Amino acid sequence: MSDRKTQFDKALLGLRSLVMSGEFAASTRLPEVALAERLGLSRTPLRQAMDRLVAEGLLERIETGGCRAARFTLDDINDAIELRGVIEGTAVRIAAERGADPDALAEAERVLDRIDTALTNPEHIDFEAYISENAAFHLLMARLAGSQLIQREADRVSRLPLASPSAFLREQELIPDFSASLVRAQHQHRAILEAIRAREGARAEHLAREHARLARRNLDYLANAGPGVATRVPGLSLLSAE
Repeated sequence: MSDRKTQFDKALLGLRSLVMSGEFAASTRLPEVALAERLGLSRTPLRQAMDRLVAEGLLERIETGGCRAARFTLDDINDAIELRGVIEGTAVRIAAERGADPDALAEAERVLDRIDTALTNPEHIDFEAYISENAAFHLLMARLAGSQLIQREADRVSRLPLASPSAFLREQELIPDFSASLVRAQHQHRAILEAIRAREGARAEHLAREHARLARRNLDYLANAGPGVATRVPGLSLLSAE
């Protein structure tokens, strides 16, 4: 990997983390010089990272120059989650109708087996394994259609604040009945894969869209959970009251 690419990746990861954590006050211009020093970078990769986050929707341009952190309403995030469900639903419907690659299906099966292992003991769920394998399964859902365009759009919408399939998985202690919700989500994973194998496109699409709506219920709970929660859930601080 080139040094230029390494510097860009460092800038992108660092800047995205700061934005998602609520580091920047609303309507405040991001201080480029201070940020470059904080991240140990030159301003060139930092500005490239800012361009990327503008394209992703996390930052927005200021007419007088520079960028500021974007703000989102609850409806914005619910719409993004719904859109993720639409894209993933389209992906699995196409996979079912066209016939998914057998190797990709086998890989998805192995991922779900590892999720089952992570959920074996309800009292001691392996959350780190669940987070990793859940992300892997959602990547595979987009890949099963065999469409680069769908993969690209699924990746794009998942980068919006709180729209990722893993957005709330590290905050399990904040959400009632969270362990049971992970088991329900895994049942949905299995049902989606079963529908793809059975070439039942409409069923696969419906299941994927319902699966995405689990995130909406968690978002609604966390958005009304009281002060202090926003600092613990990446991206929640970007919600505005308007």
